[in-house]
Amino acid sequence: MVLCFGCADDDVRRENPFLLDLRIDVTINTNLPQYNSLNFPGNAIYFGGQGNDGIIVVNAGPNILAWDASDPNEIPRGCTRLQIQGLVGQSTCETPNAYSLIDGQPLEDGNLQFGLFNYRVEENGNVIRIFN
Repeated sequence: MVLCFGCADDDVRRENPFLLDLRIDVTINTNLPQYNSLNFPGNAIYFGGQGNDGIIVVNAGPNILAWDASDPNEIPRGCTRLQIQGLVGQSTCETPNAYSLIDGQPLEDGNLQFGLFNYRVEENGNVIRIFN
């Protein structure tokens, strides 16, 4: 008999020494003007006050994705909040790190250990729930 548990991804993700595993549960209504751009593929918004350094919410076409806005490969400080540049999130540190907002993986630097910290997303009409 072989048993397989589906928690490995969450366990690995939570082993990041730079990010706290903070509880979040946020609802966004895309009918509101400040979130309306999420109704269209390829758009991303910053949602502050949640997670380690805010949340980046992305309409990736068929689904909505949510990432912690803190660079997962740096000790949090003023420059580690990721700035949205199209479908890329980039820190403003002296040596900036950049990440795909589609798959969360680092761009260019093969030495970065961690991808973006993702949150769960539920969609119900124009309401998006982001949680962990």
